[in-house]
Amino acid sequence: MRAAVPHGGEVQVRTVVTPTAAPRRAGRPRHADIDQRALAAALELLAEVGFEGTTMQAVADRSGLHTSALYRRWPSRVQLIEDAVSPVLAVTSAPPTGDLVRDVRRFVRAFAASWCSPAARAAMPGLLAHYQTSGDARSAEEWLPISARPQFLDILRAAPPGSVDPTVERDDVFDVLLGAILARTLVPTVVERDRPLERTVELVLKLLRP
Repeated sequence: MRAAVPHGGEVQVRTVVTPTAAPRRAGRPRHADIDQRALAAALELLAEVGFEGTTMQAVADRSGLHTSALYRRWPSRVQLIEDAVSPVLAVTSAPPTGDLVRDVRRFVRAFAASWCSPAARAAMPGLLAHYQTSGDARSAEEWLPISARPQFLDILRAAPPGSVDPTVERDDVFDVLLGAILARTLVPTVVERDRPLERTVELVLKLLRP
């Protein structure tokens, strides 16, 4: 979960990781205690030894579970890692206020914060590489419960009339923002530049305004 903490007139989002399985492919009914232990172990391992080191055997050893219990719930370590990081990547920000600048700024900060956990930073390069080489990725519908896209579109719908260019494809703007956040988080040369996040906010607002 994430707690919104007032700070200097703005809202800072603090991420508190509570591993819970995101909606996923049909399979064996879940046992909450086993799920929680496995997901918590996966998050710890991702932060400590990275994507490659987070194997089913390593998760079993860390959680005290048998690998057979893991495989009955997750056919592969990729699916286990997906379920572990899904709650971490979910973005929670305050409801739109109708102030486009304030709402976009608050949303971008929360979105960026959701990618900054060590587990997420370790998992995503490996997951993206897996999707590229295997062609096996969750569908858009499976990712929707944790997607930040609906919240972004809600902000634009709440904006005052005339403040958002009606000819702009709003999903495209979100895709640009997603790419910017991924680059800030995962691309070493971009990370090293350490540009202020406010520049990303300004870019998004320029794309949206008439």
